[in-house]
Amino acid sequence: MDGQLQQYLPVLILLGVAVAFAAGNLVLSKLIGKRAHTNPTKDTPYECGMPAEGEGTPRMSVKFYLVAMLFILFDIEVIFLFPWAVVYKNMLATNAPLIFGSMISFIGILLVGYIYAVKSGAFDWKR
Repeated sequence: MDGQLQQYLPVLILLGVAVAFAAGNLVLSKLIGKRAHTNPTKDTPYECGMPAEGEGTPRMSVKFYLVAMLFILFDIEVIFLFPWAVVYKNMLATNAPLIFGSMISFIGILLVGYIYAVKSGAFDWKR
């Protein structure tokens, strides 16, 4: 048992050095940062030589996030279909109806979600 614990000693030493290094950098920057003199003109954001106008991050429409989530949903469908299609020929020898039925039910559930998204107007940008 002692031999196994001794194998973790270098990892624990490395972890201790990493934590000490991070804490040391934070303390050192706090000590040195207090001595620095700041200038309000130098602290303003610089953007192509022009003064900044408005907020830095504009508000995005909810439609953008809805379309992004729908894209992720149907992109994951392709991720699950690709490996299934690659090994489908080999799987046919063992359980063809079960494998085909499970994939049809998977596509059916996604089709129901797609029909719901279309009927609720999720793809209509003018709404």
